[in-house]
Amino acid sequence: MREKFMAIDVGLKRIGLAFGFGEVVMPLEPVLRKNRNQAARDVSQKVNEYAPNTLVVGVPIGGSSEDEMRRRIEHFVSLLDVQANIVYQDEAFSSSEASEIYTNTKRDGRLDSVSATIILKRYLKIL
Repeated sequence: MREKFMAIDVGLKRIGLAFGFGEVVMPLEPVLRKNRNQAARDVSQKVNEYAPNTLVVGVPIGGSSEDEMRRRIEHFVSLLDVQANIVYQDEAFSSSEASEIYTNTKRDGRLDSVSATIILKRYLKIL
């Protein structure tokens, strides 16, 4: 059986999700964040539904706010109730790459899920 992966792109308003197995990586329906606990429940439910072996979490590397953003993201991940190996992957410029792929300007979270797809593809290339 092939290993399954999920990626999350944690934002303050939306959380992008992507799923991958083998060579296939696809964006999933994003989680709209009302508050941290609701978002953690919704993300945990989605992760447990897909049952990945590894959860890839995007974190910004470099930049003036790296430490603060990493702390926030790690705190959010600590709220998740999932049974997966958690790894962190540089998400630098994933949102701008995603906006080149997904040009719809609606703020519905789909762009965030395309960004999560890019984060997961980056991770899979380094395995």
